[in-house]
Amino acid sequence: MTARKLQTGLALIFLILGAWCLIAPAMVVRFTFQPEFNEATRQARFLMGCFGAQAVLNGTILLTARFTPTTFLVFGLVGSVPFFAFNIWFWLVEPVLNAWMLLDLAGNAGILACGLWGWALARHEASYQAG
Repeated sequence: MTARKLQTGLALIFLILGAWCLIAPAMVVRFTFQPEFNEATRQARFLMGCFGAQAVLNGTILLTARFTPTTFLVFGLVGSVPFFAFNIWFWLVEPVLNAWMLLDLAGNAGILACGLWGWALARHEASYQAG
């Protein structure tokens, strides 16, 4: 595995899931929210589409940028830790999301793991190229 391949894998996750939110926002709302909150109103579809568009943008940046070890590390931390708080709050404290959103929690754990793994890979590759 190379840092670039890992980065491309991360990009594809964002592009695929973001496109799903952008193209089928009503399906995402109905699939992931508690029954009392899963009405796919115009506003809910709009917000889910905005979320999807941002994920597609993030995936595009991941696909086209060259990450340094620091970029991997920062992306892994900032791209996961705040979202852990979001997932926990809206699943356990104020239950708006259903158990399917645990997939998002797992995805955020994957982002953290890939950020740390990418940091180590990129550091190794940089030291190999320098030496």
